[in-house]
Amino acid sequence: MAKIADEKEYTNSLNSLILTIEQIQVKTVMSANSLMLWAYWNIGYELSQKIKANKWGAKIIENYSKDLKEKFPSMKGLSVRNLVYMRQFAENYPMERIRVLNQIWEQVKSNTQPLVALIESTEKETVEFTQPPVAQLEEDFFIQSLIGRISWSHHLVLLNKVPELSKRFWYMLNTLEHGISKNILSMQVESGLYERQMKEKKTNNFSATLPKPQSDFANYLIKDPYIFDFVQAKENADERNIEEQLTQHITKFLLELGQGFSFVGKQYHLTVGGSDFYIDLLFYHIKLHCYVVVELKAREFKAGDPAQLNFYINVINDTLKTDKDNDTIGILLCKGKNEVLAEYALKGYNNPISVTDYELSKSIPEELKSTLPQIDDLEQELNAINNA
Repeated sequence: MAKIADEKEYTNSLNSLILTIEQIQVKTVMSANSLMLWAYWNIGYELSQKIKANKWGAKIIENYSKDLKEKFPSMKGLSVRNLVYMRQFAENYPMERIRVLNQIWEQVKSNTQPLVALIESTEKETVEFTQPPVAQLEEDFFIQSLIGRISWSHHLVLLNKVPELSKRFWYMLNTLEHGISKNILSMQVESGLYERQMKEKKTNNFSATLPKPQSDFANYLIKDPYIFDFVQAKENADERNIEEQLTQHITKFLLELGQGFSFVGKQYHLTVGGSDFYIDLLFYHIKLHCYVVVELKAREFKAGDPAQLNFYINVINDTLKTDKDNDTIGILLCKGKNEVLAEYALKGYNNPISVTDYELSKSIPEELKSTLPQIDDLEQELNAINNA
C-alpha cells in the first residue's frame, strides 16, 4: 500500500468514485458494454486527475483497488490492472478527441474525403486532457460515439498493441464494419493488416482501367501481401494443393480477402472455341458489383502471367457479366514479385489486374483451429472483464 500524504483528499476522491459507480451500476445492467465503458471512462478520468493534481505515484492505484473492492465486493473489473487500463483509456481519449474522431467517422461514412487522408488526419490531433467529464461530453453522446461502440476487450487489444492513434482509429472502423471479434482483431493487428491494406503503393493498373471512385475503392480492398496462416504447405507445394486448402478453409480465406467477397467456385469451367479452361478461384464482390477472377501461382511472378488472367477476365465479361455488373477484376496471387517487372507487365492491358504477394504458414495458429469467431456476446464480454 502506498503512503498517502493527504488522507482527506484521498477520502474525498474515493467517495467520489464510489458515487460514480453507484450511479452507473443500475444502468449498466441495461446496456452492458457502452455504459460500462462510460463508467470506466469516468473512473479513469477521476484517477488521472487526482493522481496528477496530488502528484501521487502509480502505486496509489493499489489503494483504490483495495478500497473499491471492499465497497463493491460483488463487482468485477476493479483489479489494479483494470484500473490502470481505465486511466489509460481516459487519457488516450479525452472528450474533445472523441468529438473529433466522431466528426472524422461521419466523413468516412459519407465518403466526402479519401479514406487514407482521413485516417492520417487523426494523428494531427493533439487534444489536451483538461475538460471536466459531464460538462463537455454527455452520456448519450459517449454511448453513440465510435469509442462507445467498441467493446472493452477490443479497446484493450488496441491500447496494448497499437500505439498510433490513426491505426487504432482504422481498426475501430474495420471492427464495426465487419463485426470483428476480439481474437480476430488481435490476429489482424499482429499480421499488420493496417499496413497491408492501407499501403499506398500497390501493384495494379486500377487507376488506368477503372473510373473513380471505383479504382480507389478497389485499390483499398486489395491487401499486399495476403497472409494465409491456415494453409500448411511444403516448399514444393503446387497451386492445386494450396487452392484445395484455401477452399477447405473458405471462411478463413474469405476473412483474409475482406468483407464483400462472395465465393462462386474453384476450377470454374469455361469453354472457349471448343477448348476447356479452368479459373482457379472465382468470386463476386458485392460492394464493387463485379466478378473477381483469382489466379494462384506457387512461385514468383513472371512477366507472362497477366496474359492468362486477362483472357479469363475477357471471357467472364462476355459470359457472366450483366448490364448491372461492373467490369471484372483480376487478382494474381504470387509467392513474391519484382514490382518493376510487374508494373511493366501490366502496361497495355485494358482490364483491371492486381499482382499481389501471399504468404503461407507451415503450422496452423491455435486461434484458427476453431470455426470463424463471431462478435462476442454480452456474457463472453462480461466474463472477460470479470477475469481482468
